Amino acid sequence: MAARAYWQGQIRLALVSIPVEIYSATNSSAQVAFHQVHEPSGKRIRYEKIVPGIGPIDTDDIVKGFEVSKGNYVLLEQDEIDAVKLESKRTLELVQFVDAHEIDVLYFEKPYYVVPADELAEEAFIVLREALRRTKKVGLGQLAMRGREYVVSLKPCGRGMVLETLRYADELRKAHSYFREIPDSKPDADLLDLAETLIEKKSAKFDASEFHDRYVDALKGLIEKKSKAKGRKIIEDPEDAPRAKGNVIDLMAALKKSVDGGTRSRAAAQREPEKDEADTKPKTAKARSTAKKAATKAPAAKSRASKTAAAKSGTSPARKRA
Repeated sequence: MAARAYWQGQIRLALVSIPVEIYSATNSSAQVAFHQVHEPSGKRIRYEKIVPGIGPIDTDDIVKGFEVSKGNYVLLEQDEIDAVKLESKRTLELVQFVDAHEIDVLYFEKPYYVVPADELAEEAFIVLREALRRTKKVGLGQLAMRGREYVVSLKPCGRGMVLETLRYADELRKAHSYFREIPDSKPDADLLDLAETLIEKKSAKFDASEFHDRYVDALKGLIEKKSKAKGRKIIEDPEDAPRAKGNVIDLMAALKKSVDGGTRSRAAAQREPEKDEADTKPKTAKARSTAKKAATKAPAAKSRASKTAAAKSGTSPARKRA
């Protein structure tokens, strides 16, 4: 593979060991990265490592230290840290299997792809993958990577498997401190029915490609405009920005409108006859005056035409009435 393995080791299940490689499943290059720049010179700002009272120092003189008291450190060199004996540095031992839905989504942190390290490992790798798939279980264990040990989950993914790092329980804040002000009351049954209808109407299979980072797109657009502006400041018109909607006062009406679609369908709009262009244009004062005179003359012209027709036939409207 072109990518460099993030971790190399083995998965152990009882007496079975499977050599594997782990690769990051996420791509950070999709984000827009900014640098700090000195505006007068246009040069990038660099940071120097300095010691107060001494000044800039050589990176070879830097070691890691743990502060045991104010200003006092226990110093550790990298080879001392690397020598710490921890089996999970090279081995992921699966110690437990659980149903996937048992793990709260808050614990999941970052995904990695897991592949067999060589052809000899493929058979055992496939057996473990299919066993997890058929039992619908997720394997749990602990793994040391890049200076810390993680709780990890392992599950099938296509022809391979996905490992996800999990947060420890003490890394999560307790939800009750945030939710305790929310009243413990049951919603109105009609409102709940409408909300469920709206959810069903908008339900679909998940497709990640349907979503993209619009903020990144907007930043790229700004960067492109700025590069052509020759230093001119670019501020988007606030009128073009989406406006925040106010509080919904009538929840029932809002839900009904959402369920109904809120606006006419495009098909219904297409069925309507198009208005004549002349009818849609605003009339000038002269045009309005001309139209008024024409409307006044129309009844008189109609009356004259009626009298002429009566004379030709030898009758008059008065005789006809008689």
